[in-house]
Amino acid sequence: MRIFLLCQLLLCMFFKTQGFCQVNGTSVIDPFPLEVTTTKTTHLIFPFGIKTVDRGSRDIIAQKATGVENILQVKAARPDFDTTNLTVITTDGKLFSFLVGYTDQPLSLILQINRAAVEVASFRDGDLNEAKVAQSALLAQNNPARNVTVKDRSSQSELLLSSIFVDDDLLLYRIELSNYSALKYEIENLRFFVRDKKNPRRTAIQETEIKPLHILGDTNAVSPQTSHTFVFALPRMTIPDKKYLAVQVQEKNGGRHMNLKVRNRHLLKALPIRQ
Repeated sequence: MRIFLLCQLLLCMFFKTQGFCQVNGTSVIDPFPLEVTTTKTTHLIFPFGIKTVDRGSRDIIAQKATGVENILQVKAARPDFDTTNLTVITTDGKLFSFLVGYTDQPLSLILQINRAAVEVASFRDGDLNEAKVAQSALLAQNNPARNVTVKDRSSQSELLLSSIFVDDDLLLYRIELSNYSALKYEIENLRFFVRDKKNPRRTAIQETEIKPLHILGDTNAVSPQTSHTFVFALPRMTIPDKKYLAVQVQEKNGGRHMNLKVRNRHLLKALPIRQ
């Protein structure tokens, strides 16, 4: 029996990189490290709504963000506390365990929690409050409203802009990429440009790339026979009559490239994200 248990423990250590192991049918979940401080709030974005939260001690403060069900705000109640734990159970029945420690300057204030890992969100401190941007993107993703239809198709794939929302200094674009073929659609890039309309005099066309402030959704690939929805947060703007906003997606090692032309009339249909 002792030899058997030793073999099980060695296998557990070998598979530790997978995030869990089993000994006699018992799963051991490795906690994610989490840094918090007293002067800034750390935001955890979960794939599903938060059902329960358990703090290991009163040295940390944890609460759900107002208006959304899947963002948890965490902060240190006092500096230099002893390492403690935080457990979150989401509405899909999944348990997330965190090992919480104190630091004056956390490496990131927003963590995107996936089913098997924690990823640092694609932005850091900036002029806009990053937590507000992330929360607005989630609200746009969950809002069922469809107020525009701008689309393009190429070889059993379709790119569709279905909704535009406004939230203070943000415009949020909900875009769907559908892959109706049996081949995976690998995304080379998905970019935004403000471009001149075609000029019959063939003068040089000017274009300016607009970098998203935040992207919600996996922009790597779309599996066969599936659709994927993205939310892009861009600065609020209007477009002059002689220009348009180009949304460009290109397939990696392929030719299924698509472009959307978003006019000023589409932007003027933007709906307030907070009703």
